[in-house]
Amino acid sequence: MLQVSPSAPAKSIGRTMRARGRWVTAGVVALAVSAGVAWWSAHRAAPVHYVTVPAARGPITRTVTATGTVNPVLTIIVGTYVSGVIQNIYCDYNTQVRAGQVCAKIDPRPYQATLDQYSGQLLRDQAVRDKDRTDLARYQLLASENSIARQQAEDQAYVVNQDEATVKLDQALIEGAKLNLNYTDIVSPVDGTVVSRNVTGGQTVAASFQTPTLFLIATDLKKMEVDTNTSEGDMGGVKDGDKATFTVDAFPQRLFRGNVTQVRVSPQTVQNVVTYDVVVGVDNSDLALMPGMTASTQIVIDQRDDVLRVPNQTLRYMPSGASAAQARNVPASKIWVLRDGPPVAVSIVPGLSDDNFTEIVKGDLRPGDQIITGEIQGSASAQPGLPSPRS
Repeated sequence: MLQVSPSAPAKSIGRTMRARGRWVTAGVVALAVSAGVAWWSAHRAAPVHYVTVPAARGPITRTVTATGTVNPVLTIIVGTYVSGVIQNIYCDYNTQVRAGQVCAKIDPRPYQATLDQYSGQLLRDQAVRDKDRTDLARYQLLASENSIARQQAEDQAYVVNQDEATVKLDQALIEGAKLNLNYTDIVSPVDGTVVSRNVTGGQTVAASFQTPTLFLIATDLKKMEVDTNTSEGDMGGVKDGDKATFTVDAFPQRLFRGNVTQVRVSPQTVQNVVTYDVVVGVDNSDLALMPGMTASTQIVIDQRDDVLRVPNQTLRYMPSGASAAQARNVPASKIWVLRDGPPVAVSIVPGLSDDNFTEIVKGDLRPGDQIITGEIQGSASAQPGLPSPRS
């Protein structure tokens, strides 16, 4: 007969509990390892990817930007010397005129009447003078014969002199009347093109203290100029003969070229902003430019061709790992170059600079050197602006 010991169930239960304890311990260790790996992955230093550009040779152009207005080189204001009613208009916008051509006519009748009046006065005064001359000759003869007093002959000579003065005054009045009558013809003083007409038929014009403007005539639309408003801060480098380019809204894809023909010293102040007028001359043989167009102008004040240059952002870059003290100790005349290892600071002597590039006058820098402009933390493929790997 089989005998069963009362302690057997207790031993079996003990072995089961010890097995479970070993599994729990192994699970805790695995979780701890996983947590450690995750923490290390999250806190390890991300790799740094440098953004570089090669040093290269090219031009550097320093410009001054200004806005101006296209105008003819010479514009003549045609007004009127006399007042009256416009009787006829012979010129209009865009009319090609010659010097001496009549563009408008003021009613000449009032001035013709004045001329006739003075002409009548002259005839009358000439007749009086001729009679007085005859009397003077007779008085002088009688005085020589002692038939009359000599004083009477002298008085008659004085009357004749007054008559001569009156006749000359009448002649002057006639000349003035003729001039006024001629001024009723509004003529062009030059060859050119009518760009503005400010008068219509039947309109009354008054020539008082300020001559009214009837027409504007441009002498030659094939030669234009741009009157630019240049800031006072940019005037230090602008001079006669500087090259300039500009665009107009009518031809946004076309670049017009000219030269500075005049730097005017007269300031223009608007709301405490001081500007100066810099005039740019331009050829307009194809008549593409029209008076009054707005021009966005760039005046070249300095230029270098085929020089070693670097982008301006390279002069502002500082490695992220550099301490504040290191950043202060690196002068502005250094740039960072990537050469088979960590970034290296290279001393330079900067020269001319424009909006995009700076000339390198001197320094341990050669064309093709990879100059650092920035850096990207983490995977380069995950950053915007960089190509993602193909799958």
